[in-house]
Amino acid sequence: MSDGISPKRGRVVATLLTIGLTVFAAAAPAHAVPQDYRYHPAGRTEGTATPEVVTQTGVPGQSVALTFDDGPNPGETPQLLDVLRRHDVKAVFCLWGEHVQQHPGLVRQIADEGHTLCNHSMRHADLSSWSRSRIAADLEATNQAIHDAVPSADIPYFRAPYGSWGQSPQVAADMGMQPLGWSLAVEDWNPPGADVLAERLRRGITSQSVVLLHDGGGDRSQTVEAVDRVVPDLQSQGWRFVLPANRG
Repeated sequence: MSDGISPKRGRVVATLLTIGLTVFAAAAPAHAVPQDYRYHPAGRTEGTATPEVVTQTGVPGQSVALTFDDGPNPGETPQLLDVLRRHDVKAVFCLWGEHVQQHPGLVRQIADEGHTLCNHSMRHADLSSWSRSRIAADLEATNQAIHDAVPSADIPYFRAPYGSWGQSPQVAADMGMQPLGWSLAVEDWNPPGADVLAERLRRGITSQSVVLLHDGGGDRSQTVEAVDRVVPDLQSQGWRFVLPANRG
């Protein structure tokens, strides 16, 4: 008795099924993979960031995010990394593109130690009056400098120099980077002494604070010392060191 399907007919049916599946896949609706979600060299997927400037951690309770601008700086960045490692804290480093080109090894060290990278523009210029195309070119050049140092780096944030945003929040969001602001600045760009900086941190940090500090742009030894003092105090009080919110 035959089962009604000859070997030859079986091969024909299998071939037709294969062709049918191929045609079906090709005709699948475009919304199966949204066309406006494209991978960007910054390492994120376009469409996930918003132009709203993030100023909090988004983690309820006693959470705080430390962010450091204007590095890398061979003077204090290594010391700061030692402090953060010793206290088991991860931070965000907002990188000045020209400094990245000058000190790529420090960028690799920052990334290797598990910290998060942020685009802080190529030359720390005021972007408030720039066109979108000029801002985009600057941010792309900065990302390229970072990727020359760390090819696999994720760059999830952008921070405008001086907090002068102009049209940069939308440009950064279009590139997959969340604009990153702050809720506390202790004004360490005019070093008042480590004691004063430590006191400003202790008094100023509130729930979900994003703290603006500097590891570059000058002698930042006072900042490093203040962070070294305050972090263990906060940890003993139950504070958690986290990242800023990843979108507005």
